[in-house]
Amino acid sequence: MQRLSGLDASFLYLETRSQLMHVIGLIEIDPSTMPGGYSFVKLRDELERRIGAMPNFRRKLDNSLLNIDHPVWIEDADFDIERHVHRVAVPAPGGEEQVAELCAHLAGQTLDRGKPLWELWIIEGLAQGKVAAMLRMHHAGVDGVTGADLLAELCTMTPEAPDLDADKMQQTAGGSSRTTMALTGAVNYFVQRPIAMAKLLPETVGVPIEWFRRTRSKTAMPAPFQAPRTRFNAPITPHRSLAVTQLSLDDVKRVKNRFGVKINDVVLAITGGAMRTYLEQHDELPEQPLVAMVPVSVHGADESSLVTGGTNKVTGMFTLLPSNLEDPVERVEQASEMARKSKEHHADIDANILRAWAQFAPGTTMSNVMKLYGDRGLSLSHPPVFNVVVSNVAGPDFPLYFLGSRVTGVYPLGPIFHGLGLNITVFSADGHLNVGILACTDQAPDVQAIAQAFDEQLKQLLERCD
Repeated sequence: MQRLSGLDASFLYLETRSQLMHVIGLIEIDPSTMPGGYSFVKLRDELERRIGAMPNFRRKLDNSLLNIDHPVWIEDADFDIERHVHRVAVPAPGGEEQVAELCAHLAGQTLDRGKPLWELWIIEGLAQGKVAAMLRMHHAGVDGVTGADLLAELCTMTPEAPDLDADKMQQTAGGSSRTTMALTGAVNYFVQRPIAMAKLLPETVGVPIEWFRRTRSKTAMPAPFQAPRTRFNAPITPHRSLAVTQLSLDDVKRVKNRFGVKINDVVLAITGGAMRTYLEQHDELPEQPLVAMVPVSVHGADESSLVTGGTNKVTGMFTLLPSNLEDPVERVEQASEMARKSKEHHADIDANILRAWAQFAPGTTMSNVMKLYGDRGLSLSHPPVFNVVVSNVAGPDFPLYFLGSRVTGVYPLGPIFHGLGLNITVFSADGHLNVGILACTDQAPDVQAIAQAFDEQLKQLLERCD
């Protein structure tokens, strides 16, 4: 068995019926490239074959009343592919609206914790004979980097089925032992955690002091709870609305090169402009700039000082979005400058502090507090922590085939939270910048307008490149 890290387990503790902690990959495919022709059964059988060399897809949660530490992963001895892969069709004409409506409904459903925490919906009936695959995985078992890695294992550079890694086929999460789980959990709780706390406190004390110093010198990233309130900073319900759009990576690079910034700066500037457009349409644009939380992978960081292990290896950086500026070029320049300050500040903070503090997450207490926080609307009782999650994940810049079918788009969708009800995730692949937008229907039933604003923002910047 494999113990979840505190950060992995926190995504379990944070989950409520309204606050669902899974991540989604919406994959659009052209089934005409599948060797021998497309069929749902063939696709499902090929997935089952590949999962034989993908142990993360076969592990499930286990826990006991005597375990005072975080839960563990164990091998699902009764794994059944038919419990995870489902087939559904959208009504005619099978356009973006019909697909988005179905996927939004699926996005609002909980994952069954009695089996491996993922499911794949094969969606047929799309226009032009295309098919979509909606993969949902719980955040406890995947982050942006590991999610991209798992997707890469399901995809190939050619339509032909690959040979499987014999070593990976021998890997398992192991079995369950209540005694071992309880004993190792007790050692972690009573021995390892006090030692970790002794190391962690000195590392943490300097963070707010340095933050204050940087704030005075105007070199700090935005502090939490300083964001203006928008419609997204309110309690959420289980109802989801989503939208996707696809931008040309060459066009984004053209803007990047013209104004001497980075791709991520262009993404942030476009996001700020799209949010400005959307909030202006609703006569709700704040005078001060919005604040984004940008997840940052720490997979390559040295873990020896504070914490080791776990699947989620991520921290967060705050940055201002230039939503208060009307001119799109000024937004690019300001987004670049704001991101530069935030990155410099963030680099001075130990990359593993968030993960280290998460080790102390109290499961039952956190779950009860989160239910109370959402049910009582307490997110309205304090200033917003931030306004929107903006994540940018780099993928392969070459054609991919998902279980034999040519991939034409990969749209990531991250979770939303009480008081933080908008997630915008970007995934670059095969010459495209794929944008996935997830919100709560009660806050933004017209989230497609944000996707349309992304297209318009890039168009405006391209016009200024001439």
